[in-house]
Amino acid sequence: MKPISPNTNQIPEQVLNVLSSLKRGGFEAFIVGGCVRDLILKRTPKDWDITTNAIPEEIIPLFDRTFYENNFGTVGVVIPALDGSQMNEGGEEAISIVEVTPYRLESDYSDGRHPDKVRFSKNILDDLKRRDFTINAIAFDADKGQFIDPYKGQEDISKGVLRTVGMADERFGEDGLRILRAIRLATELGFMINQETENSIIKNKEILSKISRERIRDEFIKILMAKQPMLGIAMAQRLGILKYIIPELEQGLHMKQTQAHAYDVFEHLLRSMQCAADKNWPLDMRVAALLHDIGKPKTKRPSTKTDEATFYGHEVVGARMTEKILTELKFPRKTIEKVTKLVRWHMFFSDTEQITISAVRRMIVNVGPELIWELMDLRVCDRVGTGRPKENPYRLRKYKALIEQAMRDPISVGMLKIDGKGIMETLHMQPGPRIGHILHALFEEVIENPELNKKEKLEEKALDLNKLDDKDLEKKALAGRKALNTAEEASVSSILDKYNVK
Repeated sequence: MKPISPNTNQIPEQVLNVLSSLKRGGFEAFIVGGCVRDLILKRTPKDWDITTNAIPEEIIPLFDRTFYENNFGTVGVVIPALDGSQMNEGGEEAISIVEVTPYRLESDYSDGRHPDKVRFSKNILDDLKRRDFTINAIAFDADKGQFIDPYKGQEDISKGVLRTVGMADERFGEDGLRILRAIRLATELGFMINQETENSIIKNKEILSKISRERIRDEFIKILMAKQPMLGIAMAQRLGILKYIIPELEQGLHMKQTQAHAYDVFEHLLRSMQCAADKNWPLDMRVAALLHDIGKPKTKRPSTKTDEATFYGHEVVGARMTEKILTELKFPRKTIEKVTKLVRWHMFFSDTEQITISAVRRMIVNVGPELIWELMDLRVCDRVGTGRPKENPYRLRKYKALIEQAMRDPISVGMLKIDGKGIMETLHMQPGPRIGHILHALFEEVIENPELNKKEKLEEKALDLNKLDDKDLEKKALAGRKALNTAEEASVSSILDKYNVK
């Protein structure tokens, strides 16, 4: 195979400085693991790991600031910001942390997560053989531009194959989370899992029952945030892993829906989630799209009118299920509340001929103005997940127009920079019809000349208007009411035109 040359320009100066400091101290130093893999794939690494034959007591004196608070030999090297800034936007010191770990040998993993004992080594090959997958078991010497790749990780990268280092059963026995990590990496990178590794996943999947829900949640989130999360969830189901993440999803397999749906409940949920990913929407929306119909299997009933099943109340049942699922996965309370609310109300917009502005206003109260547009985004995902080609049909545009009408400030005399009380104080008058007439007359003046909508100018105008007799003042007030109605109609019309609806 032709050697692969990573783009070393992507290696940050902080990392190169740490490597140089270790080598000046007489030690070996390599970047290793996922960052090397990403360099080869021309991806931007998220984290940088350095490995060396120096032990912590030899690493620490080489740097001005470090911290060492673990049992695995990892030393955090504190690097000031390269731009010389002392503080970040939050008022905290602007620094970077580069982790440096000695070559390690690890013993048995009796808890299926951590090695029982860690020993430091002087041989880089010892460190690479303990790693999970071949694509992560590559070390790179940035000075020489050379790889150390004993398990042919570069070849697997070029083929798009995910394979364990050594025996798959042993690697998964050491850390059961590697089973889910395999699916996550295959999803993120678009790789295939090789047959031996896949067989071992199926054989050892029950190890996941011993893994903490927090660790499973973290890998699950990374799958959801990949470009093709649908492939990851489908892969997890095919390999028998999904029941260790969200078993309730599998209840929707092969469950037919109404004629409006081209797919069963399970595939509909996956396609809805994929729509959110395609639009690069955030995690909350992807989770809501994946779970919005999670209550359908529990609410399925035969219809008394047609051959199709009904799912009445599935949004209510689904909201309860969603809260339970996300709570068990240890999601933050804020995320749980938001996603549960989106699932609960996703069926609100059903019939544009029956829905009213007042009903929309009540819905805005139920979900909150900050969530109403995300509820509409969920409706987009729901529609795309049915297999319908049009993403923004008339009905959806009508919903959006109704929301915008309900959310806007209605045009009224309340927009004036003076109110009835202010006019009474200015004119030294008691409440009465003339106050209302003056307000409407002032509105007509402001419609014609918005610059007049200042308290001082309106007070002057009110004094002039009060000099008119009742008949002339009523004429001006009537003109103001007509102007108000015309402006209100124009505002609503512009919203309808914006969405091309009636």
